[in-house]
Amino acid sequence: MPCQDIEAADLFFSERPADLESAKVLCADCPLRAVCLEGALDRGEPWGVWGGQILENGAVIAFKRGRGRPRKNAA
Repeated sequence: MPCQDIEAADLFFSERPADLESAKVLCADCPLRAVCLEGALDRGEPWGVWGGQILENGAVIAFKRGRGRPRKNAA
């Protein structure tokens, strides 16, 4: 399991959205994805990548927004 690899562990709790997306990719083939996500939600994990999903404030979010102020106008 990639999450058990000490070299990749920081990706799962990074502040950088690109790192979190990389962690989600590492979860893609894991047979424990559903159990991992369910356990994280049951424990109320506050943040990180669990079961291939990003958690923020204990809830699944589609993507993590980068730091800084959002644009006033759409790109």
